[in-house]
Amino acid sequence: MPPLLIATTSTGKIAELTRLLDDLPFAVIGLDALPQSFPVPAETSDTFAENALLKASFYAAATGLPTLADDSGLAVDALDGTPGVYSARYAGAEATDAERIAKLLTELRDVPDAARTARFQCCIALVGVIDGRAERRVFAGSCEGVIAHSPRGDHGFGYDPVFVDVELQRTFAELTLEEKAIRSHRGRALKAVRDFLLQCR
Repeated sequence: MPPLLIATTSTGKIAELTRLLDDLPFAVIGLDALPQSFPVPAETSDTFAENALLKASFYAAATGLPTLADDSGLAVDALDGTPGVYSARYAGAEATDAERIAKLLTELRDVPDAARTARFQCCIALVGVIDGRAERRVFAGSCEGVIAHSPRGDHGFGYDPVFVDVELQRTFAELTLEEKAIRSHRGRALKAVRDFLLQCR
C-alpha cells in the first residue's frame, strides 16, 4: 500500500489519526516512522486552515510523501475566541496539557456556567500526489461544548478533560474512542478526509 504521512509529533494525535484511518488503502505512518528527523515548520498564520497547509506542504516537499497535517484548537466565547490557533502554546511553548488547562480555568474562574460556551475546531490539510494527481485540500470539522470547572476523565489529550459535550454531559476525556471519533472536531474533519481518499483508490 502507498504511504500516507501524518505530519505531527504529538503521540496523542498520531494514535487517534492512525486508528481512524486504518481502513484506508494506505500505509498510514507518523513522523516518528521516518528514518530522519525534520525541523518543525513555524505556524505563522492566524487561521487553522493556513497553518495546516503550511505543515502539510512542508513535509510533503521534504519527504516526497502525500501528507496530512492538522491544526486544531479550542475557541472560548467568554475569552473572545482564545486560545484559538495558540491552543498548544497557550501557557508557553513547553507547557504540559495540565498547565494549559490550569491557565484556562484560571481565566474562566469568574465566568458563570451559561457563558462558558466553546468549540473545538480542526482543519486537516492534504498535500501531495494521490493516485497520480497533485492535491492541495483542506477539510474542516467543529463541535460545540462548554468548559467544565475542573478536569474530568482519563482519556484523550489537550483540553479534552474540560470540554463538555452538552448532549452527553460528559467531557471528551470521559468518552470512549468510538464516541469521540463520531462527535469530535477531528473525527468530523477526518470523516471528510476518509470519504475523499476512498474515492481516490
